[in-house]
Amino acid sequence: MKINKAFIVGSVIAVSLCLLVGGVSGYITRMAIPVWYAGLEKPFFTPPNGLFAPVWTTLYILMGIAAGGVWAKGLHHRWVKTALYHFAAQLVVNALWTLAFFGLKRPELGLVVIITLLVLIERCIHWFKIVNRTTAFLLYPYFAWVLFATFLNAGIVYLNQ
Repeated sequence: MKINKAFIVGSVIAVSLCLLVGGVSGYITRMAIPVWYAGLEKPFFTPPNGLFAPVWTTLYILMGIAAGGVWAKGLHHRWVKTALYHFAAQLVVNALWTLAFFGLKRPELGLVVIITLLVLIERCIHWFKIVNRTTAFLLYPYFAWVLFATFLNAGIVYLNQ
């Protein structure tokens, strides 16, 4: 079996970048959980706080591997660049959600950001599918989790008006 060096390099870089974003987001989140977030009314389907870190870590790793798979197709290709631009855009908006929701303590702003994030993830999946169908499948758990998080965010907005 031939090992694709571009896939390995791209995956290591992308996973590292995703985990860096996750680490910064986790830090911002941890600062708000004990007082502000703990004081919010939350929907009945809110998972325990301890579930979020392992889920997000897994999702960030899958996202990075997916990006590595796209990267391996060659950065000279227009569709690869387009797919990776979409990946970068959704990763930035992912971080902005944490800033809006936990950093600024504005769930209603977080809801606007997370809906934008859903659209960007869908577009990212679309472009990943064009470049490398397998990589798109690695993003489906991420899309599903963010969709769940959107309902959770909406529930928090509704319950804390």
